[in-house]
Amino acid sequence: MRCPFCGYEDTKVLDSRPREDGVVIRRRRACPSCGKRFTTLETMEVLRIYVVKNDGRREMFNRDKLIRGIQLACTKRPVSVDDVESIASRVETDLRLRGEREVSSREIGELVMRYLRELDEVAYVRFASVYRKFQTKEEFLEELKQLDTSQVEASQDAEAEPAAKGNGE
Repeated sequence: MRCPFCGYEDTKVLDSRPREDGVVIRRRRACPSCGKRFTTLETMEVLRIYVVKNDGRREMFNRDKLIRGIQLACTKRPVSVDDVESIASRVETDLRLRGEREVSSREIGELVMRYLRELDEVAYVRFASVYRKFQTKEEFLEELKQLDTSQVEASQDAEAEPAAKGNGE
């Protein structure tokens, strides 16, 4: 790090501390040439993700917009703010782990629905009805039927698992 006072190229780090948010590191430095001290802030460069909308437009990923959509689906449901934040974090982490600069809004919606389905079925159906743009009650009922079918299969899998372990498998 170059000294801001004299321009000397090789300053010494005296102290490093993460800030409260854990995203920024504060470093206290000293210049061996002029003896002056100064502070630097180090942040991680985060990959910017762009969302490709259905009409082809691109906009920067907005976590707050994601949270608002999840909160709307969870209105008057026993879902905590921490649960909503957790889903948003899981979706954002999944997107960042892909390492892609662009992701479709459809992929984001599918991720949200996957996590909402695990958390609260009513919130899941609410989100799905808006996200998938149900036009008829039949489309809505079909989604409910699929939800019931997957629950029955999961229940049967859970019941079969202990029996399989008991058979020495």
